[in-house]
Amino acid sequence: MYRLTFLVLFIVFCLLGCTRSISKPKNLISKKDMVCILIDAKLISSASPLNKKILQENRVFPNSYIFKKYNIDSAQFAESNMYYTHRVKDYEEIYQMVKDSLDLLETKYKELKEAEIKIAERKSRDSLNQVLKTRDSLREIAKDSKTETVGNNPMLIHELEDIDIDDELELIDPVSDK
Repeated sequence: MYRLTFLVLFIVFCLLGCTRSISKPKNLISKKDMVCILIDAKLISSASPLNKKILQENRVFPNSYIFKKYNIDSAQFAESNMYYTHRVKDYEEIYQMVKDSLDLLETKYKELKEAEIKIAERKSRDSLNQVLKTRDSLREIAKDSKTETVGNNPMLIHELEDIDIDDELELIDPVSDK
């Protein structure tokens, strides 16, 4: 009987402890600011270990950075976080906004990366086409005239014909800085 009474009292205390209402803190962080804070926290926490080391070397600590950015302290964040966790609908709403924002950010950066790749490919094609046009124009010069000016040097047609244009347009190895 003693064990049964103890078990019933334990269950009652647990239920009362879980249903305890948390009062609204006087310095509650707004939902909008909580979303921004959680987004920044997620972005900073997802940094690579190398980037985290660079941050620490420069005396930038993620939590203090976020608290300073939003002009809050750790106690205010903890109280606001506890308040919202006891209000499940509010917390779900906050986390849904965080998730949606991060998804949009990811999509934006993927599109930006794809655009940069396309631009790089286009530049590569354009420079290759420019080289090919230059080669073709040199061949046309060799066919059309007996004397041609290449740069500031006049050259006879037989001198131009002796030049293997394909060999002249090969890329050279870069010079090492070492």
